[in-house]
This record gives sequence, structure tokens and C-alpha cells, in this order.
Amino acid sequence: MLTIPLMLKSSFLFFLLLKTTVQLYLNIRNCKYVLKKRDRVPDKFNTKIGLQDHQKAQDYTVANLTTGRFFLLIDVALLLFWTLGGGIKYLDNYLFTFSYFSIQNIICHGVMLYLVFSFINMLLSLPEEIYSTFVIEEKFGFNRTTIKTFIIDHLKGIALMLIIGIPLLASLLWIMMKLGQFWWLYAWIFLTLVQLIMMWIYPVLIAPWFNKFSPMPDGAHKDEVIKLLNKTGFNYKGLFVMDASKRSNHGNAYFTGWGKNRRIVFFDTLLSTLEPQEVVAVLAHELGHFKYKHILKGMLMSIVLSLLGLYILGVVANAEWFYSAMNVTSFFNDGLSNGLSNGLLWPNHFYYLALITFSLIVPCYTFFITPIFAWHSRKNEFMADRFAAENADANMLISALIKMYKENASTLTPDPLYAKFYYSHPDALARVEFLESLGTRT
Repeated sequence: MLTIPLMLKSSFLFFLLLKTTVQLYLNIRNCKYVLKKRDRVPDKFNTKIGLQDHQKAQDYTVANLTTGRFFLLIDVALLLFWTLGGGIKYLDNYLFTFSYFSIQNIICHGVMLYLVFSFINMLLSLPEEIYSTFVIEEKFGFNRTTIKTFIIDHLKGIALMLIIGIPLLASLLWIMMKLGQFWWLYAWIFLTLVQLIMMWIYPVLIAPWFNKFSPMPDGAHKDEVIKLLNKTGFNYKGLFVMDASKRSNHGNAYFTGWGKNRRIVFFDTLLSTLEPQEVVAVLAHELGHFKYKHILKGMLMSIVLSLLGLYILGVVANAEWFYSAMNVTSFFNDGLSNGLSNGLLWPNHFYYLALITFSLIVPCYTFFITPIFAWHSRKNEFMADRFAAENADANMLISALIKMYKENASTLTPDPLYAKFYYSHPDALARVEFLESLGTRT
């Protein structure tokens, strides 16, 4: 008869194997499909994109897919090491040798474990980042990141993790340990408030740590953008240009913040590539997301899902079988050197172990709803395109998209199944045909 720990362990291994198999299958399938379409530009684009640029996009896509397969297998091995392999348990035991274990300092220990765990994972992810930035991006002419910038970015990231992460994690662990049976509800309220605050301060306090944001200079681009904003009645704090070119040649534009801190940000690489009316069309698309409240709905969905996740965490964090199944039971089985009994400490003083373990295994189960969210996102993109066609010029958006596909070396011919599973935006052909059906603004 299967015990609960064995059932959980078996389900984890099953879903991890299934997830990895699906990822590898879709990756290989897309790689083969892209290579098959390498030698011919799709008819819809052959007057705008040359064969050389098309082949560059195909090769760039294949390079990323091939690299992704290799590091996916490494990630799976690391996940198994941290969980069933006892990695978290060994790290937890090791860190306990540096501090007196008591109820009073368990929060500090939990924070320390999480920080050391995160730092180790950051180090283990460096080979993939380095290869992607300084090999793939460099090979295809996108990389502008220097070694100095790369190092400084990571040091800033570590500083940010310490400044924000320590008080956030300590507060969360305090809530988990001190607020009783319904701690997960209080934790949800706390994390939701933190999310809203972070959205508020990100544009003015966090983003400037990593990039320089300058007011959009006067000229044709700004004039046309302001006309569109006045026409649509969109409220914003300012128009800014980000120095994205110091790291990459890729172009983009986005909104950030909310309320009085809402900003519109253009990559300098985008403004150097697109004509004013094309920039207006791209912005009109982004305004469409606000018009239909896609961002607000997405945030609300995220908040609801976080509530569900915290509730489940609240259930498993109180179950010894969860720790036993995931092999993080060291102090439950081995006893404590200072004489504190398991009965005194079990269960809530080990919530930090549940938090780390739960965050590691949940993606194995949630991966399979990826195509649902992708489909919903693509639906929103079509709605935003329709708004852009009504308030700008559909042909200008088509022109801008084709330039962006070309400049970003985005494949025009993804495997259909891969695109349905992963793509948050419609593929190039579907999107252009939809915009053509809308025509120019009336």
C-alpha cells in the first residue's frame, strides 16, 4: 500500500519527467521546423525581409533552442539534487553549525538559508547567462554588454536582494510562524500590498539602478506620441527613453508603474529603428492593453492564484509527510544538539523549509496550464491590435512589427504546436494577416 509521502514523491517525479519530456519534445520539434523553413522567406514577408536576415533569425532561434535543451537538463538535475537528493537538508544542517538553534533565532536562520540558497543558484546560473550573453548574443550581433556591466548588474542585483529580500522574507516567516492557522491569508494580504508598493516604487527607485532614463527628446517622435495620448485620454507621468543599447540591440517599449508614477518607456534602440508613425502604432497597441484593462486583469489573476498557492502551502507546511517525501526532514529525524524536542519545534518553526521546497516543486505541476495562459495572452494581443488599428494606422503597425522581427531576429516560422503552447503573442503571419484584415484607421 502506498504511503502519502511515497505518493507525493511519485507524483513529483512523474510530473517532473512529463514536464521535461514535453519541453524537450517541443524544443526539438520547433528546432527541426525552423531549420526546415530556413532557405525560403515566407511569401508574406519576402519583399520586406531578405533571405540573409531570415536565415539569421532561423539560426539565432536554433542556437537558443539548442542551448536551452542543454541547460534544461542541468536544471532538472539541480532540482532533483535540492529536493530528493537532500541538498536543502544538507545546506540547512551545515548552516546550523554556525548558530545556536533556538526558537528565538529560527527566523534569522530561515532568512540565512534562503539567501545562501539563492546565492548558490545565482552562481549556478552564471554559465548559462554568460554563454547566452557573450557567445550567442555576441555571435548574432546583439550584445553590447561589457564584462564590467555584467558584473556590476549582478552586484546590484545582490544588493537589491539584501535590501528588499531580507526584511520581506523575515516578515513572511514571522507571519507564517506567529499568526496561527490562517497565516496563509495574512501572508497573502501582506504580499499583495508589497506587490502594489513595488509596482509604485519600481519606476523611480529600482529601474534607475540598472538603466538611465531620460525624458523623451523633442521632435517628430514625441509630437506624434503626444497627439495619440491626447486623443485617447491616457494619463501618464512622463515619456522616457531608456539606454537599452548599452546592453543589447534589441528594441522594445513598455509601461511601468501605476497611478501618478505611471511612465511610458521607449528603448533607444526602438526609436532609432522606427519612424514616428510606426512608434505611434506600437504605442497605440500598448494603450489597447490599458483600454481593455488587460494589465489590471492579469494582476488580479496573479493575486488570486497566489492566494490559492499560499493556501496549498499552508496545508502542506503542517504535514510531516510533505517534508518526508521531499527529503527535508533532517532535524525531525536526527534530533537537536541543544536538547530541544521535535514536539516543541514541530511544525511551524520549520516553515522556511516548506517555503523553499514548495517554490521548487510547484512549477512541475503548473507547467501544464502554460498553453491556457498563452492562448489568453494571444487573445489579448489581438484585441490590442484592433485598438491600435482604430486609433493609429494598421499598416504602420505592420511595418513596425516587420522591422522589429527583423532587428530582433525573431523567427517568422515557428512550429505551430510550439507556438500554441508557449507564445504569448500571435506568430508573425497570424498577426500580420489579422492587421491586414482591419485595414487603416477610419
